[in-house]
Amino acid sequence: MSNTPGFDDPAGTWNRRYAGSDFLFGTEPNAWLREHAHALPAGGRVLCVADGEGRNSVWLAQQGHTVEAFDIAERAVEKARGLAQQQGVQVQFEVADGDGYAWPEAAFDGVVAIFIQFADPALRERLFARMVRALKPGGVLILQGYTPQQLVYRTGGPPLLSHLYTEPMLREAFATLRIETLRDYEAEVQEGSGHSGRSALIGLVARR
Repeated sequence: MSNTPGFDDPAGTWNRRYAGSDFLFGTEPNAWLREHAHALPAGGRVLCVADGEGRNSVWLAQQGHTVEAFDIAERAVEKARGLAQQQGVQVQFEVADGDGYAWPEAAFDGVVAIFIQFADPALRERLFARMVRALKPGGVLILQGYTPQQLVYRTGGPPLLSHLYTEPMLREAFATLRIETLRDYEAEVQEGSGHSGRSALIGLVARR
C-alpha cells in the first residue's frame, strides 16, 4: 500500500506487525476521534480508512453509527471482527488497500482517517481525493497524523519526512472542504505498543 522502504510487500509487512494476540495500537479509540466524533451526523454511515485491528470502527459502531472499514492486512481485519463481536456491534469489514477498495461517491456521512501515514505522497494524494469524493454533502472528515517534529520523538509513525503532515499541506489537500478545526499540537499518546510517548500531532475536522 506504500512505497515506503521495506514495504515491497505491504500486506505481508502489516500482517506480521499484527500477528500477535495483543492489539498493536490498543483497543481504545484514538483521542482526537473521541474528542471530535460529535461533529459526525448522529447515526450516520461512516467509513474508517485503513483501520487496522478495528479500535476506531468498533467504537464508532458503539456510538450508534453504521460503520464500514477496510485494511490491507487480513490478520488485522480478523482481529477487528473479533473485537466487534466481543463488543456486540456490527461493522462491515473488508480486506483491501487504498487503491483496491471500491470507493463509493457521495456515500458517507463521515470518513475517519487516523494515522494513515504509511502512504507516500502519490498514494496520499489519491487517498485524500477519494476520501473527499466519498463524503456526502455535509459529511465530515476526521483525520489525525504526525507532523515533522515526530522525527525527533520517534514514538510512532514512519521515520520519513515525506509521509508526515503539515498545516499548509492539509489546507491545500482539503481546500474544497470547509475546515472547522485544524490543530498542530503535542501530547502524550498511549495507544498500545505502536504509539507510545510524547508525540507531535496534527488533527483536522472538515465538512463537505
